[in-house]
Amino acid sequence: MAGLSSRSAVAIHALAMLAHRRGDSLTSAEIADSLDSNPVLVRRVLGHLRDALLVRSAEGRGGGWSLARDPRDITLYDAYAAVEEGRIFSRHTRPPSGACEIGRHIGDLLDAELRHAERALERQLGRTTIAGLLREILASDEAQDH
Repeated sequence: MAGLSSRSAVAIHALAMLAHRRGDSLTSAEIADSLDSNPVLVRRVLGHLRDALLVRSAEGRGGGWSLARDPRDITLYDAYAAVEEGRIFSRHTRPPSGACEIGRHIGDLLDAELRHAERALERQLGRTTIAGLLREILASDEAQDH
């Protein structure tokens, strides 16, 4: 079943960290430490973000990952679209019985409802930029310190 996975959360976390660094690069190990995750998984996700032209990488000493675009121009939807495949929602893997009045009609009707839900999610994720999310994160951290 396709759908939301932890890849989206990893991608958004990495983008927020890179935005916080304001142009400095981070290694995948540094990002993985913040996520308490495996650097291989982080590199895989960052590779998808690079393919989507959201981040860039530099090899060698002093290398690492950095944002390829201004964080005000990267939305949560951009991160989601870069790392997720397929539809968010899915229905039965096998078609229901055509002999049943529910089975004959539920597929098309359910597909329409799920497409509406997917578009709503895409719109919501498209409203928040990485810069906006970072502001909220820092404000939350500051409020917690007081």
